[in-house]
Amino acid sequence: MILVAEPIQSGRNVTKKKKREDEQQGEEVRKGSVNFSMSWAARVEEIIGRTGMRGEATQVRCKILEGRDQNKIIIRNVKGPVQKGDMLMLRETEIEARQLSKGGRSTQ
Repeated sequence: MILVAEPIQSGRNVTKKKKREDEQQGEEVRKGSVNFSMSWAARVEEIIGRTGMRGEATQVRCKILEGRDQNKIIIRNVKGPVQKGDMLMLRETEIEARQLSKGGRSTQ
């Protein structure tokens, strides 16, 4: 196949067909590749309560089952339905959630 280069406004000589082929190949590479980040398993030991402005997250105490912090018990916020005994996959195991405050709105 013989391709003829056509001048483009930027001054570079690039063929339209070649440009389309490069774009299609780039899309194919991005479509099939999946990159997973490292994660460590943890089991929910206790449900502490709801948190967030509308109660959309649940604060849980969980035990890390693998990794550097194995057998460490930490407090985390979980979004979505969760119950005691559920397994969580944590991307990091060093940062803990702050404890829930016991008070609500103060009436003064």
